[in-house]
Amino acid sequence: MRFHEHLGKYGRKYTQLLAAVLYNCHLTGFVTGRISKSVSKGICAPGLNCYSCPGAVLSCPLGSLQEALAMSAYRFPFYMLGTILLFGILLGRMICGFLCPFGLFQELLHAIPFPKVRKNRLTRALSYMKYVILALFVIAIPIIKAAPGFCKYFCPAGTIEAGIPLMILNEEIRDMAGFLFTWKVYLLVLCILLCTVCYRAFCRFFCPLGAIYSLFNPVAFFGLTVDKGKCTGCNACVEMCRMDVTCVGDRECIQCGACKKVCPKGAIRYRRFFDH
Repeated sequence: MRFHEHLGKYGRKYTQLLAAVLYNCHLTGFVTGRISKSVSKGICAPGLNCYSCPGAVLSCPLGSLQEALAMSAYRFPFYMLGTILLFGILLGRMICGFLCPFGLFQELLHAIPFPKVRKNRLTRALSYMKYVILALFVIAIPIIKAAPGFCKYFCPAGTIEAGIPLMILNEEIRDMAGFLFTWKVYLLVLCILLCTVCYRAFCRFFCPLGAIYSLFNPVAFFGLTVDKGKCTGCNACVEMCRMDVTCVGDRECIQCGACKKVCPKGAIRYRRFFDH
């Protein structure tokens, strides 16, 4: 395979891998088991990446949002809401497709040769569940209970990136492990099993960050667009897509670009900043 063909086939994977490395380049943390306290932790990564990962040099947007909402009785979370708004307006769910380490993890799991569940009406209905999780765990619990509901009770990314590594590296943390950690390990195992048989199961059904970015998909500056003059309505793009889309660029589209390759008329392209 020639280099440009290889890059065309695996380029998105390389981008996802690069994002994961850049988010987690505090390599000594994986040896010492200590979380980085650098000034860069005041900046949010676009994708889902746990603040408490030993290698993390950036904050998680969901964790930061929950913390900001928990403190909203004392100060309005202008910075956090502005940051997520900026990410959403610029890229929408392209962040899910290109800049989320946990998205890459799910795709690698799906490559394991197990029987697969194809998208259907049920998976489409389940895709709305992430909005419920967003409302309950990311917004309601932090405001009402002043606790990071999603990070504390649910997030499998936090368990695999932070909980398990810190448990391995720190004896004192192992001694503190209790029911909550066991519960989150069970959730992680369930997530892993789901992702091996169902493409990006966490992303599609449970991820509140994807739910937030999905609201910006129709207006994001960068993303997929369809030339209506060329489109014949053959629906090949929707049929091949493994996300629960009903059309290119809708709320479930992660802007991966796979549909471009199957469009017989070349009607699908990435829109650019100046297209708006």
